[in-house]
Amino acid sequence: MSIPRPEYPRPQFVREAWKNLNGPWEFAFDFGDSGEARGMFTADAAYPQTINVPFCPESKLSGIGYTDFMSAVWYRRYITLTEKQCQSRIFLRFGAVDYKASVYVNGKKLSVHKGGYASFGVEITAAVKPGENMIVVQAQDNTRGAGQPAGKQCPDYASRACHYTRTTGIWQTVWLEFVPKAFIKSVVTTDTANGLVTFDAHFDGLTQPADFTAVVSYDGGKVSEVTARAGMAGTTVQVKVDDVKPWMPGSPALYDVIYTLKCACGAEDVVHSYFGFRTSEIVGNQFLINGKKIFQRLVLDQGFYPDGIYTAPTDEALKGDIELSMACGFNGARLHQKVFEERFLYWADRLGYIVWGEHASWGTDVSRLVHRGNDPGGCSDILEMFLPEWLEIIARDRNHPAIIGWCPLNETHEPQDNRVLSTIYAVTKAVDPTRPCIDTSGYRHVVTDVYDVHDYDQNPETFRARYLDMSGPAEQKDTNYNRRNFGAAEYNGQPFFVSEYGGTWWAPGRTDGWGYGNAPKTVEELGDRYEGLTTALLDNPNICAFCYTQLTDIEQEQNGMYYYDRSRKFTDAVYAQIRRANTKKAAYEEE
Repeated sequence: MSIPRPEYPRPQFVREAWKNLNGPWEFAFDFGDSGEARGMFTADAAYPQTINVPFCPESKLSGIGYTDFMSAVWYRRYITLTEKQCQSRIFLRFGAVDYKASVYVNGKKLSVHKGGYASFGVEITAAVKPGENMIVVQAQDNTRGAGQPAGKQCPDYASRACHYTRTTGIWQTVWLEFVPKAFIKSVVTTDTANGLVTFDAHFDGLTQPADFTAVVSYDGGKVSEVTARAGMAGTTVQVKVDDVKPWMPGSPALYDVIYTLKCACGAEDVVHSYFGFRTSEIVGNQFLINGKKIFQRLVLDQGFYPDGIYTAPTDEALKGDIELSMACGFNGARLHQKVFEERFLYWADRLGYIVWGEHASWGTDVSRLVHRGNDPGGCSDILEMFLPEWLEIIARDRNHPAIIGWCPLNETHEPQDNRVLSTIYAVTKAVDPTRPCIDTSGYRHVVTDVYDVHDYDQNPETFRARYLDMSGPAEQKDTNYNRRNFGAAEYNGQPFFVSEYGGTWWAPGRTDGWGYGNAPKTVEELGDRYEGLTTALLDNPNICAFCYTQLTDIEQEQNGMYYYDRSRKFTDAVYAQIRRANTKKAAYEEE
C-alpha cells in the first residue's frame, strides 16, 4: 500500500534516518472523553475503525467522513524497531494534532501537547524496545468554547458564513526520527545586508567536546565553510558569502547548507537545510524587501481542500495552489487563520512567493475571556492560551525567507483588552526582530508596524476615493469600517496595506452560498469590477500592498479566483484581465 503524503515533512531540517508513519491507524471515537479512564491506551482496548493518517476524521480522504462534533478521538498503531534503530535516540514527531494531544508508548503516557497548529516531538527512546511497539494518541478538541485557537473551523454544527468544516486530531504527517546521543536541536538563521549569515545552533545531549560545521553552497558549488568549537548547549557561527544572490519575489535565490555536529568519539549528526538572503524592513511609510519597494500583490489563502479539509491531498497540491495564484499575477498570499504546513512554505521559498504568517486566532475569544465578570485574570488567561503555541509557530517557521511578516491576530473587536494585543506584538518582535508585525489585522490597531484595513466596498469609484487623502483614513471610513468605533490607534504614517478587499460573489447557477456585495450579472462585469478595485489600490502611491479575498471558493463562500476543486471559474479573457490588472506597475513602486 502506498503511503499518503510520503515526502519529508520538514524540508528545512532534513535527516536521512527517519520513518514515515502515515497510512492506516486503528481509530476510535470518544464522545464522552472518558477513554483514558476506560484504558484506551492499552493493547486490550477495542478500536473499531481504521483511519488514513494524516487526514482528519471529518475528511473523505481519512476514510471516516464524520463531520459532527467529537470531544476526543483515539489512534493506535504498532511499529517494529530494529536493534540498530534502538541504539539511537528516537523521536516521534507530529506536524500538527488538533487540539490537545496525549501520546502513549507501550501503555505509558509520555507527553501532552496543547495547540492544534504547532509541530511537536516526543522522545520515546526509553519507552521502546527492539521488535513491536505500540503507539497511542488521544486528541481532545473543543471548538465551541472560548479557549483554543480554531481559525475558520465552525463552532456550530453546520458550516455557515466564513466558518467551514472542522478538523479534529492528526492532520499532518507523523514520523519517527533517529538521531545520535548528541544532536542538533535547531538552527536559527539570521541574514544581513552585507553578505553575512549567522547560524545560531542549539544542541541536545552534548556532554563532551564537539565541532559544529556549516558548509554553504549555491547551485551545487561550495561558497563558504566554517567550523567552531561547540558549547554544551549550542554555538553561534558567522559565514561570509561573496557575490550575494538575494532572495526576491519571483527570483528565489536559495543557498544550501549542511550542518554537522561531530563529537570527539567520532559520532556525528548531519542535517541538510537551506536559507535565503532576504530582509524585510520599514522606512517611514515604505515596506522594503531587500531594500526595494516591491508592491505586495497578495491573495487570501485559507488552505482548505474539498477531500482533505485542512490537509492537502498531495505535496503537488500545495505547490499547485501557489502556481494557480501566480498564474493570476499575484506575487504572494496572506496565509489566513491557519498555520500552513512546512511543505507549503518550502514551495513558497522555492517559487519566490511572499507570504504573511498568521495564527488561527479565531476561537480564542479575547473579549469573553478578558471581560467575563470583570475578571482581572482574563488577560493572563488569553495569553496563556495563545502565546505558547504562537512562539512554537514562530520558532518552526522563522527561517523561511518567503515569510516577510507576522500577523498573530485577525479582526479583533472592542471591548478586547489592549494589553493582550500589545503584549503579543511585543513578544513577537522580541522573538523575531527581523520582520515587521501587524498586531491585529483589519478593524483596529494598538501598536503595529504596518497599518492595515479590511474594506469590501464593491464600487471602484467610492473605493478609490476613500484612500485619496491618507492623512487620516480612520475618519474617512463608513460606519462598517470606522476604526474609531473599535478603539483603534490613529494612522501614524506606517506602510498602508488593504489586507482584505474584493471578495466578489460569483457562483452562477448556485443559490446556496454567498460572497461580498451584489453578484455581477456577467463574468465580464466581474472582470471589470476586479480591475477597477485593484487599479484603485495600485494607483495610490501611499499604499504598499493589497490582499484580494480569495484564492478559491470554500464550501458556501463563493468568492474565489477558482472553484473549491481548483478548477477555473472564469473565461480565459477574464483571467487575462485579472492578470493584467495585478501586474500593472504600482505608483508605490515608482522612484
